[in-house]
Amino acid sequence: MDTTDDGGATRVRRSRSLGDGNDTSLVIGHTESLPARVHLLRGFELCVGPRAIPLASNAQRLVAFLAVRERPQRRATVAGALWIDAAEDRASANLRTALWKIRSLGARLIRTTASHLALDPKVEVDLTMFLAQARRLIGPGDTFEDCDASPDLLVGDLLPDWDEDWILFERERLRQLRVHALEALCGRLSRCGRHAEAIDAGQAAVAAEPLRESAQRVLISAHLAEGNVCEARRQFELYRSLLWDSLKLSPAVDLFELTGASLPRTYGELRRESLR
Repeated sequence: MDTTDDGGATRVRRSRSLGDGNDTSLVIGHTESLPARVHLLRGFELCVGPRAIPLASNAQRLVAFLAVRERPQRRATVAGALWIDAAEDRASANLRTALWKIRSLGARLIRTTASHLALDPKVEVDLTMFLAQARRLIGPGDTFEDCDASPDLLVGDLLPDWDEDWILFERERLRQLRVHALEALCGRLSRCGRHAEAIDAGQAAVAAEPLRESAQRVLISAHLAEGNVCEARRQFELYRSLLWDSLKLSPAVDLFELTGASLPRTYGELRRESLR
């Protein structure tokens, strides 16, 4: 059914797709043809065409939830996860309100049925691209496409300012995947002789998890592959001090051997070094 405002400028249409007859897409006006992008890494942002679109908090949470889950979700599951402290009828009402707010945007964002919700498959999500790149990098083989050489998409936590229960596990899972991918990227670039890019990826891995020894190892190895022994030793000593100050631990023996550093003989020697 179509409606127009008094000036005839805005046309609202509820389009019904082919299939089971229950599926609808929320669209308004002419903006349905513009590409929509959802950013979840480093913070939430919705863009339609060239513009960033403001979105109410509840609507943001709904879009983000569907983007993270990827597969169609039951309405009851979505309402229960997003409004965990609300009664069932209130949670369902909140969900309907969020859908109405999204419908009013004028962008094709969510596909709905009587029982399920899903992000429209045409919506571009940075998290989806991140997952694809990360899985390619940590997969078998040593080659990679040029599009995978940049660590830009691999930097930044999932919705870092959000503290809701449903996001916490996903954030930690993706953080681990992100560091593994950065380590793999550093190693692959280094073996290809692309040393500056390798060091950039290694530094991103270390920044994400400074106490992680495997991240420090690939960065130190990248410095050595470039022939920068001094940089490798400097990075090792920075890590050695950080690890001792934070956990009273020493790096693994092979990391001493990799950099040619003298291996402390006793705990007492480590303790004396820490007091210097």
